[in-house]
Amino acid sequence: MAEYPLTVWFDGACPLCSREMTFMKRLDRKRRLRFCDFSAPGSDIVTSEIPVSELSAVIHAQWGDGTVIRGVEVFRAIWQAVGLGFLTRMSRLPLIDPLAVKAYAWFARNRLWLTGRKVCTSDQCRNQ
Repeated sequence: MAEYPLTVWFDGACPLCSREMTFMKRLDRKRRLRFCDFSAPGSDIVTSEIPVSELSAVIHAQWGDGTVIRGVEVFRAIWQAVGLGFLTRMSRLPLIDPLAVKAYAWFARNRLWLTGRKVCTSDQCRNQ
């Protein structure tokens, strides 16, 4: 594991994503996590070299040393940071790992549809 802080980019316009990150903020008593809502007007994504279209496709985070992680690995790092390491360990079990990866990939592809939002594929959809 790399060094904290871990900067987590998320889509605050996604109700499910927003609720999850709000909950993780509350659990982050050691202040290891920094949350960046890339959908917010004036958000500070300039510090990221990752295009908004990529950030929109799958959750991304960056360790303090600059290492970028994506997908399920982001959730594992968040869980570890907030004291839910047992979820990280469970999600790595041989039978659960491939299911977690596939379930998140399905969710990421369908989250806009699941939350009643139109599908956007370009950076111009950022503030919708």
